[in-house]
Amino acid sequence: WEEFQDRHDFSFPAFDSGQITLNEYLDRTVFYRQRGFTREEFAAFMFAQSKEYPETRAVLDKVAGSGKYLVGAINNEPLELNQYRIEAFHLRNDFLVFFSSCYLRSRKPEEMIFRVALEVTQRKPEQCLFIDDRPLNLEAPRRLGMHTIHHQNAEQLRSELGKYGVEV
Repeated sequence: WEEFQDRHDFSFPAFDSGQITLNEYLDRTVFYRQRGFTREEFAAFMFAQSKEYPETRAVLDKVAGSGKYLVGAINNEPLELNQYRIEAFHLRNDFLVFFSSCYLRSRKPEEMIFRVALEVTQRKPEQCLFIDDRPLNLEAPRRLGMHTIHHQNAEQLRSELGKYGVEV
């Protein structure tokens, strides 16, 4: 496990920011030596770890479905996983745009990914509300002047959105 973790720690930032492919990442971290499973089996296992959170998705569906807001995603994700999740969870139904680390070569918590989102959407920071489950990822958007919510569960999210006048 330690050997994998060490290889993962060195390789994941490049994978997450689109600098290497899934196959290159797997070559570096798993298949640098013989294994008792195939690359396809391991990739399928990786994709199967993707889970949707129905209660939070219901909140997203309601906000996006209102048509009142430009809803975009700012996420850290490798290209292949990002594409898989967009398709598997029908994320285009709710998100107009995806500011993903694999496309932008920048990752949360760095300010750059948030600046790009503001520039592309032509929104002022104070017009934006960024939601994330990790407090560290809220610091850069807050410094830029964006409103933020630390997401912990769907009920708490509904309550926090209400404080910003977002009807859910």
